[in-house]
Amino acid sequence: MPYGKYKGRTLCDLPVYYLEWLNRKGFPAGKLGMLLQTIYEIKLNGLDYILEPLKKK
Repeated sequence: MPYGKYKGRTLCDLPVYYLEWLNRKGFPAGKLGMLLQTIYEIKLNGLDYILEPLKKK
């Protein structure tokens, strides 16, 4: 995450409640917003396991 309370964390490590808050407030425009929305959908649907290979890199 490039800014805010979770600055420096990888997007896949953001807590679900923060992603839910962003969903209610509106994701930022551009690539970051698209990535955050994708992470939100992955976590919302219980598909966290597909992020594990990315975390290892």
